[in-house]
Amino acid sequence: MSLNNQDAPLLEVRGLHKSFGDNEVLKSIDLTVKRGEVVTIIGPSGSGKTTVLRALNGLETADGGEILFDGGPELDFQYPIGSEHRYALRNRSAMVFQSYNLFPNKTVLQNVTEGPIRVKKTPKDQAIAEAEVLLERVGLREKRDAYPFELSGGQQQRVGIVRALALKPDLLLFDEPTSALDPELVGEVLQVIKELAEEGWTMVVVTHELSFARQVADEVLFIDGGVVVERGAPAQIFTKPTEARTAQFLDRLLNPLH
Repeated sequence: MSLNNQDAPLLEVRGLHKSFGDNEVLKSIDLTVKRGEVVTIIGPSGSGKTTVLRALNGLETADGGEILFDGGPELDFQYPIGSEHRYALRNRSAMVFQSYNLFPNKTVLQNVTEGPIRVKKTPKDQAIAEAEVLLERVGLREKRDAYPFELSGGQQQRVGIVRALALKPDLLLFDEPTSALDPELVGEVLQVIKELAEEGWTMVVVTHELSFARQVADEVLFIDGGVVVERGAPAQIFTKPTEARTAQFLDRLLNPLH
């Protein structure tokens, strides 16, 4: 991970478009992320938030638009995109999923070292040593030989975060990382993400935790209907939104009994 050239965009997304059959999920998404910056994406269910992340990680192939990483790859989706292009995206980014996505038949340590060993071709001894350091930092080194079913949801998600960090990506992608957790476990996961933000990791975080987004984000995007309705600094978005749809969405989340 590089934390230099803070003003240079690490990632630029231009006119990203994606449909599933007749359902136009993304109509035209523009996004710029600078190195060391945290961008949070908020919006209602079905607005296209997760599809944006999956396109950035090569898990979905967009129908149109461009994704440009500083130093490559540069993908223009008007042309055919092959497996090598998807691999190039995954080589720059790592995804933390809302449902953990750990291998149930592998230990915590095996889950964390799988990517570095198989994808990055890191020597096994090095991958294990680095994994143990990362597990220590999230308070899970003693769980290295445990299986996912032996962990709480919060512990599984912290392993998911460590698994992403072990790949040493330029960009961390979080897809609703606390949505599958019991309320009392949410804080332990958000604290880890907050610490990563403070350390200067570049992140795009899809979240419904508005207070968290307000604390950690450099920029907030409100997406609805496959477009960016509004973007801005947290103070502006959460206290003085300029778009009526943004204000309506925030009011419904902050005042659910109205």
